[in-house]
Amino acid sequence: MSGNQNQTQISVGVGAVVFRGDEILLIRRGKPPFVGQWSIPGGGLHYGESVRDAARREVREETGVDIRILALIDVFEALPGERVLGETLDHRLLIDFAAEWTSGEPKAADDAVCAEFVPVDVALERLSWDKTRQAVRRALDLRAAKRL
Repeated sequence: MSGNQNQTQISVGVGAVVFRGDEILLIRRGKPPFVGQWSIPGGGLHYGESVRDAARREVREETGVDIRILALIDVFEALPGERVLGETLDHRLLIDFAAEWTSGEPKAADDAVCAEFVPVDVALERLSWDKTRQAVRRALDLRAAKRL
């Protein structure tokens, strides 16, 4: 690390591509960033919380759905000043998991104004951010590999 002690903090978010059969759980965001955009459920990591616990908590808070984590998809990154869907972001790390629905019917809460399971092709059409679509495609690949 350099001697510069005036660095801006990096925010860490967690998300989950949640499968129920051949459908994926999506939310429509009600708060910045990306108000009104469709996404996978997720949010900020709390101090002292494991990333897997954070993913389960965020899905439950936003949708009322309980999940079982299957695998880490990847860590995605938005760099400072990067423009995404017309918004300029700070530095963010996004840790996404593939997960499986275990219980609950989707009901929008917390940061979400809508929550629903949709077919994969519909999910890929609705998602606006390339990195989120990439996470869904990688989750599909991971899921297919486990079936072999």
